Amino acid sequence: MKKNITTTEAIFPMPVLMIATYNDDDTVNVMNAAWGTMLERNQILLNLSETHKTVQNIKKRKAFTVSLADSKHVKEADYFGLVSGHNTPNKFVSSGLTATKSLNVDAPVINEFPICLECTYLTSGNDEYNYGVIGKVVNTLADESIMTNDNIDLAKANIIAFDPFTHGYYEVNKRVGNAFKDGLELKK
Repeated sequence: MKKNITTTEAIFPMPVLMIATYNDDDTVNVMNAAWGTMLERNQILLNLSETHKTVQNIKKRKAFTVSLADSKHVKEADYFGLVSGHNTPNKFVSSGLTATKSLNVDAPVINEFPICLECTYLTSGNDEYNYGVIGKVVNTLADESIMTNDNIDLAKANIIAFDPFTHGYYEVNKRVGNAFKDGLELKK
């Protein structure tokens, strides 16, 4: 029997996305966003409101990066969600992480996170659904340490997901099936 619960944000896992931009003074700004997904094969949708410093930076620079947080950097990832760039302009420095300038977009790549999508700004919206920012993924970077046969190996990447039920972070690294194959057994 199922029981009614109070949460409405009941989709798990939710990605732990690190959205990085440059501020007006070229310092690095990073925010934690769990409300994001792929819109199309090369487009990402971030449900961010106009009030975020990150959104303001994205619109000015026309670029941003999206890194997938890993279990080695849970404290830093959580910190980026607790502190606003409006009130703490040096929050990236306080994290102890490092960044390099993307070769493809006007945004920083956070060196410590294993996977990074480099994105150009396409559009944003602030309607009744507050859908946020849409970007085009122009390149994906992955640390060689998480690769197997030139493919990302999630068992090595230790990517984390946000659990909206208990507000916990969980590693997503165990393969349990094969997409577009396992279900063929039931196809008659």
